Amino acid sequence: MPASERLQQKLDSLPTKPGCYLFKDAAGKIIYVGKAVSLRSRVRSYFHESVDAPKTVQLAQAIADLDTIIVGSELEALILEMNLIKKHRPKYNVRLKDDKRYPYIKVHYADPFPKVTVTRRMDDDGSRYFGPYTSVWAVHQTLDVLRKIFPYLTCDRIITGADPRACLYWDIKLCLAPCIGASSREQYRAMIDDLCRFLRGHTEPVVARLKADMLRASESLEFEKAAAIRDQLVAIERVVEKQKVISPEQIDSDVIAFARSNGEACVQVFFVRAGKLIGREYFVLEGTEAETNTRILEQFVKQFYDEAAFIPPEVLLPEEIEEARIINEWLSTKRGGEKVALTVPRRGAKRGLVEMAAENAAETLAALKAQWEADSSKHVQALSELQTALRLPAPPNRIECFDISNTQGTAATASMVVFEQGAPRKAHYRSFSIKSVEGPDDFASMREALTRRFRRWQDVQAGPMAGVVKEPGSQETQGQGPEEQAESQGPDGARPATASAAAGGPPRSPARVRPQAAPRAPGQKPDESFARLPDLLIIDGGKGQLGVAVEVLQAYRLLGQVPVCGLAKQQEEIFLPGQPAPVLLPRRSQGLYLVQRVRDEAHRFALSRHRVRRGKLGLASRLDAIPGIGPGRRRALLKRFGSLDGIREASVAELASVRGMTRPAAEALKAHL
Repeated sequence: MPASERLQQKLDSLPTKPGCYLFKDAAGKIIYVGKAVSLRSRVRSYFHESVDAPKTVQLAQAIADLDTIIVGSELEALILEMNLIKKHRPKYNVRLKDDKRYPYIKVHYADPFPKVTVTRRMDDDGSRYFGPYTSVWAVHQTLDVLRKIFPYLTCDRIITGADPRACLYWDIKLCLAPCIGASSREQYRAMIDDLCRFLRGHTEPVVARLKADMLRASESLEFEKAAAIRDQLVAIERVVEKQKVISPEQIDSDVIAFARSNGEACVQVFFVRAGKLIGREYFVLEGTEAETNTRILEQFVKQFYDEAAFIPPEVLLPEEIEEARIINEWLSTKRGGEKVALTVPRRGAKRGLVEMAAENAAETLAALKAQWEADSSKHVQALSELQTALRLPAPPNRIECFDISNTQGTAATASMVVFEQGAPRKAHYRSFSIKSVEGPDDFASMREALTRRFRRWQDVQAGPMAGVVKEPGSQETQGQGPEEQAESQGPDGARPATASAAAGGPPRSPARVRPQAAPRAPGQKPDESFARLPDLLIIDGGKGQLGVAVEVLQAYRLLGQVPVCGLAKQQEEIFLPGQPAPVLLPRRSQGLYLVQRVRDEAHRFALSRHRVRRGKLGLASRLDAIPGIGPGRRRALLKRFGSLDGIREASVAELASVRGMTRPAAEALKAHL
């Protein structure tokens, strides 16, 4: 059945119930998510001839299919819509520009002696959260100030109060040292309560309690303790004096306004707590082209408060929004049943606050656009410098860099990082667990990683018959499984030609014939990270590693098609195939800065993936050393309990209930752990 007929059938059979609808393009990708009180009337409205909004017309033309999800109420539809937008990030929806989670300050309040950390996830674990913030750097700066006022724990000690001595932080007054009994649990938690009030902007109760404690310490002749509290009060006053008093009313509210320019939108949020402006954050939106101000504001309010750790009783907006009633109901539910008012002030101090937020949003957007333009010009300059210095046919818009990380040959891991237009393309990052190399052999590990990378490119070019490789003079080879395998040979199973002596490549070991990857199923999308060839391939290393890359490119007949170079760390020398003398970029050139960024990112990514593998190998070896625990039981235990700590905390009965385990094996495991 043609797509248009299938779509029309779905439109004719739409229910009149509340729910969410998902529009898809011809490739099956979700391009828009919406909600409706009546799915039938709302979805069909997109296809009326009277529709004249340019964005709606463009969206309707791109729709090839749709799905609907029926829910019980409009409130449920609103919550589902937000979750779907967050998950799929559709092209035509207004959405927060950063697709990562924003950072929060987390107070581990459920612990006996709570610590304070930074997190990007809010879990229902009894902790208290403050945020979101738009800058991790700003969060850490806040915590640096907080710790001088409220010296909370940062160590991993089990607090018994009976430790023989405290750490250095006790001596420099950055910890209350409950580990040695210098403060009780009640005293420590009272300080944590003050910290939470301080983060909420309610400083008066904190100051009042500290002044009372200082007075008592002074009357008891504990002058050192009184002096420490005095220093806390001075630090609090320094912070509070920077907070602008907005209103004599002790009210908590958020003030939201935004600015737009050339398809970009920036929203500014002022946080007013107890009548004082304690902070502000800005958020950039995308997908705002041809959208109304009301729609932009409405979508931001929903997405922001879905992630916010605190919802005030009052939210000030620059204009009315259509879904105010249902959003009010939703926010009141999130606040625990307490009423939340969405207010549009028309005059007075509150209107002045909204206007001030709008002015800040406009200034922030202008500064961001200037920064984006400056970064863009730097990228253009860097790519142009690399093109000239390396004699490339065009600017290297896509750069791939490979690095190897291992510990004495164990858990060897290769990284592939991708930069496009001078910026990281993290969705295309890939790591390779080295499988065919024993011992610390970076040359062989690099050969395996590059071979697997370009074989995957070859598979993409072959289409659905990706596992069948046929070249002049070679045999057709059918793959044996979907998992990519480590190889040491070229695409035809023969030993590739040796690289030129100028490249400095080491002699390679005899080739081993290994099966190719399995054919891709019809309709299965290829991995985009391997689908394109790089405009510049950078190998982290000198002539030896470059020689390996040249061999692999020759084997895949890509040597003249993919420019390649090796980057030596010591003098930042760039080696090119066939050139004995290295290329040295000017020390302050944008081209050198870009190459260094790419190399450092490849090193960071390889090291991070290597640490993960090394940790898993260490855990596996500890479990394998226990009698009666083999690979099958080890996998089942880790799947059930997640980690060694989880296994250690489980009872014998819980261990014995794991598939494949027996009571004696569980008892042996418990005894060894």
